[in-house]
Amino acid sequence: MQIFGQHDEQTLAQLVRVAERADHAALMADGHLGYVMPIGGVAAYRNQVSVAGVGFDIACGNAAIRTDLALGDLADRPGGLRRNLEHLADEIQSVISFGVGGVNRSPDAPSDHPLFGDPAWRAVPGRHRGALLDKARRQLGSVGSGNHYVDVFADERDRIWVGVHFGSRGFGHTVASSFLAIGQGAEWGARVPEAEVILELDAPAGHDYWHLMKLAGRYAYAGREWAARKAVETIGGREVELVHNHHNFAWEEEHFGRTFVVVRKGATPAFPGQKGFVGGSMGDDAVILEGARGAGAGSAEGELQRGAGAVTAADDLQARALYSTVHGAGRVMSRTAARGKRHRRTGKVLKRGRVSREMMAEWVGRKGVVLRGGGVDESPHVYRRLTDVLAAQGETVTVLHTLRPLVVVMA
Repeated sequence: MQIFGQHDEQTLAQLVRVAERADHAALMADGHLGYVMPIGGVAAYRNQVSVAGVGFDIACGNAAIRTDLALGDLADRPGGLRRNLEHLADEIQSVISFGVGGVNRSPDAPSDHPLFGDPAWRAVPGRHRGALLDKARRQLGSVGSGNHYVDVFADERDRIWVGVHFGSRGFGHTVASSFLAIGQGAEWGARVPEAEVILELDAPAGHDYWHLMKLAGRYAYAGREWAARKAVETIGGREVELVHNHHNFAWEEEHFGRTFVVVRKGATPAFPGQKGFVGGSMGDDAVILEGARGAGAGSAEGELQRGAGAVTAADDLQARALYSTVHGAGRVMSRTAARGKRHRRTGKVLKRGRVSREMMAEWVGRKGVVLRGGGVDESPHVYRRLTDVLAAQGETVTVLHTLRPLVVVMA
């Protein structure tokens, strides 16, 4: 196992249990306790896929678009920079849907996307297929809740970027929960405990899950690109560059001379030269990074040098990390600890939270961020610092751009 950074005993124990079933496993520096497999975990299997490893939010990921705008363009508009950022935050909040169960009400919502004609839909039982298709059509391009967002950033050259973070919405959740049920002997749609379910790709259930998982990946890519481009349009810019990755997904990949199914749960693919967008928190910088381009990593030249014993320590780390890196800063405080607990019916405070609205507002205000939405359970106080987790990843990645947040819009 390759472990980056420092982690609590529960998270490490969870990784050990995953490693017992996998051929290779790794944990990124932003890792923390998850369902069955730790967030930030990576596991390689032979012709198998872990349903709980991919997780409930299949194909959750990040997309970032560099626009043709500069900070000065926003500052030069009537009213000045701050007023324009406030206006842009309101506009983004009005044209893009946020929240649990939210649907995309925009007139140009991509409800007729070609993915809705994909043969993989036939893997959904007939009596459930129509309702799931309808939900998926209505939700495509909506953002959801929790730590999902649409942000506006400026990089080190004051170029404006838009970044989004969300996954396959209710479609992916239904697929994940249903195959957790099927893997435990129940039917599609049944409620079962979260448990390790590893499916053989050659078996009927594994075959169907694999194709629906990949369809959820297409769905998430389409939704993020629509939302990011809608935000770019809203701020009056044009797209110059797109950086886009899943971080809850499984891929067939070559590692150590063999083909594996690599499951990344809250981990970004980072092969040499592969770019990724990694967020910090609502009050911290984000980055555009890439997998380090070492001579020994992922190239024919590197394989020759590897055979000659010239592989570097960084190359070896990349390989043992299964060419993966962090997907964010990583939580250090649970949602309940942050916001506290109230009685469901009376609203009486049962446990006071460790983070207040005032604490959150002070942090983002100090950073000059215009915030719309966002609960105290997403305050910067509940996260590690992204610079620390990137440092713990060592020379496996290279930061290309640092993005400071200007506008953050969440549920």
